[in-house]
Amino acid sequence: MAYAGGVDVGSTQTKAVIINEDLQIVGRALVDTGSNVVVAAQNAYDLAVRDGDILEEEEGVEFIVGTGYGRYKVTFGDAQTTEISCHGRGAVHMFPGTRTVVDMGGQDTKAIKVTPTGEILDFVMNDKCAAGTGRFLGAAASALGVPLGELGPVALRSTRPTKISTTCTVFADGEILSLIGKGKKVEDVLLGVHNSVVSRALSLMRRVGIDKEVTFTGGVANNIGMVTVLNQELGFDCNVSSDSHFMGALGAALFAMDRIKAGRESHGLAEVK
Repeated sequence: MAYAGGVDVGSTQTKAVIINEDLQIVGRALVDTGSNVVVAAQNAYDLAVRDGDILEEEEGVEFIVGTGYGRYKVTFGDAQTTEISCHGRGAVHMFPGTRTVVDMGGQDTKAIKVTPTGEILDFVMNDKCAAGTGRFLGAAASALGVPLGELGPVALRSTRPTKISTTCTVFADGEILSLIGKGKKVEDVLLGVHNSVVSRALSLMRRVGIDKEVTFTGGVANNIGMVTVLNQELGFDCNVSSDSHFMGALGAALFAMDRIKAGRESHGLAEVK
């Protein structure tokens, strides 16, 4: 049995996935990226190998692909691929009907249009502003003293969401605290924040075209509030996997397995010749 690995080094967290020849995830791990990207990549990979009960000296992972903003810091990897390609490939593998991917991470949001095989047709990203990303949600959580994991459930208790006017994460906490000072409920402010983030994501998605099916990837996909608001605005339910946070790493691992199988085929042809 051959194994392939994918390591997605993000700005906030680093994810690693190990897959087998049947393209099934056998090991996964997530760690905070922190200040030492090289160490984070190695730790995530080692934990994923351990999670898959893979004995390196007997079986081993034959090929590793790094992705994410820190992909070149995966010093033990064999190749690198952009996170755009990896999220597209991973989303189509997980949900074959995927045609549009929205990936929300800690620092950026991407809208990606893909073919039935996961190839990239078009993409856009908000690389100049974090207002429509996980960082904006983090700023709200910090300002209100609400744990990140509770943002979604608290927001969904709202019946009268407030409108968030700021377009800058730096000033978000000021506006949020101002709204609370005016007597607005925490849940109403939070739902307003969720609505603001979704609105920015939708503007990106419209630029590439929103075609069914839509698959939501990245760490923010774990937020039930974000999923609910996005579904409401789309008018239909998007695909969300329990492994949405690992979609980039999964795509990288799939590219790694391609390389393993291609190597076998070329080796076989060489023997025939």
